[in-house]
Amino acid sequence: MTARPEFYRFHNGEKAPLQFSEAEYAARVAGLRGIMSEAGVTAAVLTSMHNVSYYSGFTYCSFGRPYAMVVTATECVTISAGIDAGQPWRRCYGDNITYTDWQRDNYWRAIKSVAGEGAVIGYEGDHLTLLQKSKLDAFLSPSRALDIAPATMVQRMHKSAAEIVLIREGARVADVGGYAIRDAVKAGVREIDVAMAGRDAMEVEIARSFPDAEYRDTWVWFQSGINTDGAHNPVTGRVLERGDILSLNTFPMISGYYTALERTMFVEEVDPASLAIWEANVAAHELGISLLKPGASCAEVTHQINTFFEERDLLQYRTFGYGHSFGVLSHYYGREAGLELREDIDTVLEPGMVISMEPMLTIADGQPGAGGYREHDILVITEDANENITGYPYGPEFNVVG
Repeated sequence: MTARPEFYRFHNGEKAPLQFSEAEYAARVAGLRGIMSEAGVTAAVLTSMHNVSYYSGFTYCSFGRPYAMVVTATECVTISAGIDAGQPWRRCYGDNITYTDWQRDNYWRAIKSVAGEGAVIGYEGDHLTLLQKSKLDAFLSPSRALDIAPATMVQRMHKSAAEIVLIREGARVADVGGYAIRDAVKAGVREIDVAMAGRDAMEVEIARSFPDAEYRDTWVWFQSGINTDGAHNPVTGRVLERGDILSLNTFPMISGYYTALERTMFVEEVDPASLAIWEANVAAHELGISLLKPGASCAEVTHQINTFFEERDLLQYRTFGYGHSFGVLSHYYGREAGLELREDIDTVLEPGMVISMEPMLTIADGQPGAGGYREHDILVITEDANENITGYPYGPEFNVVG
């Protein structure tokens, strides 16, 4: 019987245009090699969707299969499953190896063909499972293994000019979805109908603006009434009623880059108790935006907004931090946890970082003003302040609709 390969190169067709230039990816990989050199790492084995996407442009679909990118001083290779055939090679910067499933652990044999044995291996401690770490040790026999995930996160937190251009476009597309949702809101329609209107408008705009991209994962969370209490509650078939509180959340995805627009809305009218909570959250939102400047720490910004809410006896209704970084991330992968507006994050804001301001208050059902109130803008930190790249208006004047 013919011997079946453990792995092979299936360079099918021609390389597709990537979202960024070859020079952009080369600079990112050079940054990674700088991290490796400083740590004494001779081969980086990256396994997370966000890092593979950031350094290669290939955003994998795992579906139970492992993927990787292996970087050495001279090589830059994505490792993909046979089910994807030539697409990973066409959509990645650098080389690609396809592993087969003729026998278990061909994935690690493919990685070994690039990383070698006995090397100093850099891995992602926040992603590699205990099982896969044991296989890394067994197949690669590293002389040492170091967690380089924190250092790669710091690199991703500082956006290039090209990334900021893409994030700015993503924010614009999120606004397109917001306006489509506003037009669709009326008493008697379902959450899912409104959500589909926003999603469809964004996907049409992404395809128009990025004709060479891959299209996937753009979505909307649109909640009403009690469903607004959580920031990530899924869409339902609940029918909108006059006086309902609404939460508009649009999320365009462009080549692995996530952006967001989030707004509080009401159907046709807003009662006085709800209006008071809404206006307080809007004021906190505006305060927070004014605080996002180079030199401010995430913890300092958080404490100042906390004080604002505490003075109004509202702090107990806050449910999470006030903002987070943007870039290669999604609701199911990736998060630059070192750049979040929380009490336990001491990161100092620097020009080129991109962060949201998104205060949220949740009032329990049965209380005056019940519901979840949330505003969300995206800010690019500049040399002396910030630039707000979100255009859709917030507040009662524009968002009592239907």
